[in-house]
Amino acid sequence: MLATLLPALKELAVPLKLQLWDGKEIDIGPAPSVTLVIRDPSLVTQLASPSLDVLGAAYVEGQIDLHGPVDEVIRIGDVISRAMSQDDFSTPAREAHDKATDAEAISYHYDLSNDFYQLWLDRDMVYSCAYFETGEEAIDQAQQAKLRLICRKLRLKPGDRLLDVGCGWGGLARFAAREFGARVFGITLSREQLALARERVAAEGLQDQVQLELMDYRDLPQDERFDKVVSVGMFEHVGHANLPLYCQRLFGAVRPGGLVLNHGITSRHLDGRPVGHGAGEFIDRYVFPHGELPHLVNISGCISEAGLEIVDVESLRLHYARTLQLWSERLEARLAEAQALVPERALRIWRLYLAGCAYGFRRDWIDLHQILATKPLPDGSHELPWTRADLYR
Repeated sequence: MLATLLPALKELAVPLKLQLWDGKEIDIGPAPSVTLVIRDPSLVTQLASPSLDVLGAAYVEGQIDLHGPVDEVIRIGDVISRAMSQDDFSTPAREAHDKATDAEAISYHYDLSNDFYQLWLDRDMVYSCAYFETGEEAIDQAQQAKLRLICRKLRLKPGDRLLDVGCGWGGLARFAAREFGARVFGITLSREQLALARERVAAEGLQDQVQLELMDYRDLPQDERFDKVVSVGMFEHVGHANLPLYCQRLFGAVRPGGLVLNHGITSRHLDGRPVGHGAGEFIDRYVFPHGELPHLVNISGCISEAGLEIVDVESLRLHYARTLQLWSERLEARLAEAQALVPERALRIWRLYLAGCAYGFRRDWIDLHQILATKPLPDGSHELPWTRADLYR
């Protein structure tokens, strides 16, 4: 099998070196920048048709090692997988989502280690796409700009009752309270996030304005008590089957005339099938179990069917590519510290995940959309200004 694999790889002329289980080294292309160490000889058979899922799983499970810049590792892996394997274009199976399953999935990802996330996130630990006005901003500046953009899109004003669905470590909740005078109720399924988020609320003296609770979105109050509702990076965990219910819960929580902003990753394909030559399968297996990405059309349809009127849609795909690139660079710069905080297997997952997603967003494998909707007043009117000009003043 190795005799067949080597000529196929050499035809690609990628800057890769193979190091075999017996110590033998083979240059696949000129000036290798990445070394692939094959520890398990049985893996050679799988490498004959190497998807990004196969390569990633082999690295996570210790069957191979990868040495070199992680972004170059991802690029070379993509070149090899596109040339030597075929995508599965079948429609993915829809998974069942109940409260227990969703809570377990959230805990797996978000309860990994607060200290680990602090290594590479911004100071407010905002774990979602940042917003860049020039592309040159540092991550702290870009995340503050994103929080401000969301609050401005929601036309937040002092005293507004804001529901934050999937509040994470509370960065948006604290920002909305501190900078816009909102009264915020935030929910999460992550116990680790909730504990640190509450600490940070208390440290800023915002206890009278911000209340954070462990709650499933399915249990949200449906008495229209909130003026504004925001959901950032959460609906990817809902699942296709539950999208109508999710949108109904947002509708029932907001008052007539109120606004709802949904910010999340969307699929490139209408049927939600993954792209990226196995990258989606890797993420489902190791990063976001039970995650499902709907297309913009699907989530927009559910929002509309729930009774909300979509008034603004913005793609932030390249903003997320830049965000992920910065996260990846920050993690790579602090690997020694990260090794002391999480198991080696987890660190391998997150290194591939951050660099791979940065690559995927740049390549248009997936997108990210902010969708702003209003709940019309009984006469069909709403409270928005005639133009978007106020967003950028």
